[in-house]
Amino acid sequence: MSAETPPAVGTIVGTDLTVDNAEDVRDFYAGVIGWEVESLTVDDHEDYVMKSPGGEWVAGVCHRLGPNADLPPQWLVYVAVADLEQSLARCAELGGTAITPIKGLGEGTSYVVVQDPAGAVLALSGPTPKVT
Repeated sequence: MSAETPPAVGTIVGTDLTVDNAEDVRDFYAGVIGWEVESLTVDDHEDYVMKSPGGEWVAGVCHRLGPNADLPPQWLVYVAVADLEQSLARCAELGGTAITPIKGLGEGTSYVVVQDPAGAVLALSGPTPKVT
């Protein structure tokens, strides 16, 4: 994602799996799918970028530590929105809840994990809200 050309609203912009045993799960998907693994230092541990055999970023496999400690152990899809605060307010109006605060992803992009009225979770990703 580039700050100059934001992704189209409504498109899937990423997928992550956050689990307690990231090394085992990383190796599982590398073996089953053929993904290549690249380590990514996060705080005091390593998470993993999973890449296609051609080297294209496909997904992340992350530890349930630090900024991910409050995430459920399941695949999480990130969907682009134009305004995180507006989408979060609309989520609450329509019976959903935020299960994380808005968190930074770097390069002016942030995300928030929400739960819909049926209990499913999804991450909304968009420009970092401006502090007023």
